Amino acid sequence: MKEEISKYQKKLRLSSSLIEIYPNIEAETHEEFLLKLLRELNHDREEKRRIRNLNNAGFQVLKTLEGYDYSQIRFPDSLSIQELESLSFVDKKENLILYGSVGTGKTHLSVALGVKLISQGKKAVFYRVHDLINQLESKDEKKVSAVYKKIKQADLLILDEWGYLPLHQEGARLLFDIISSCYETKSIIITTNIEFGRWKGFLFDEKLTAAIVDRLVHHSHMLIFTGKSYRMVNSLIK
Repeated sequence: MKEEISKYQKKLRLSSSLIEIYPNIEAETHEEFLLKLLRELNHDREEKRRIRNLNNAGFQVLKTLEGYDYSQIRFPDSLSIQELESLSFVDKKENLILYGSVGTGKTHLSVALGVKLISQGKKAVFYRVHDLINQLESKDEKKVSAVYKKIKQADLLILDEWGYLPLHQEGARLLFDIISSCYETKSIIITTNIEFGRWKGFLFDEKLTAAIVDRLVHHSHMLIFTGKSYRMVNSLIK
């Protein structure tokens, strides 16, 4: 009988966990059994989707918000720690600009927010800016299309190391295209140690810089990281 159940499970494209789930369900009526089975199958499917989204997000190291130290971050009046951790800014299609010196926890916070968003059943994608541009400049059209599709399907785009390396003109144009496509359709988090006045230095073009700043700053919150580099402090302690 199990073989026949497995056959219909595959034919109906139900979770392969069905065989493991149904023997453990206790119910007094057929309706109760069916309801519990469907709940378990739905939970199993959602959990697999979360794992898949986490694997596809591009995070090099997973981080969480547990124990995160906000004491060295200056928050704007428009956003509290509670609102940040609730991820309400994603629902509102608002952006975060995480500004501060290297090693102050900007990337950690951005990744932790992305991981939490994925745990809630949504999608986040993470790119270092230079890596993203390199992928978009690939001669493999399928790979380029896959990047655009991945970003389009995400609820949150995280752009790390914004301004760390200068872009050439075509790279700046590609970055502008990405920012424009996300404008008011999804949230963006950028991490940077470059103030707005110096963005022209890596974006190549003054008009392009102004257009990018305008789209990022509109509906955005800036968090200013004022602490010392965690990496430097830890290395000195050791």
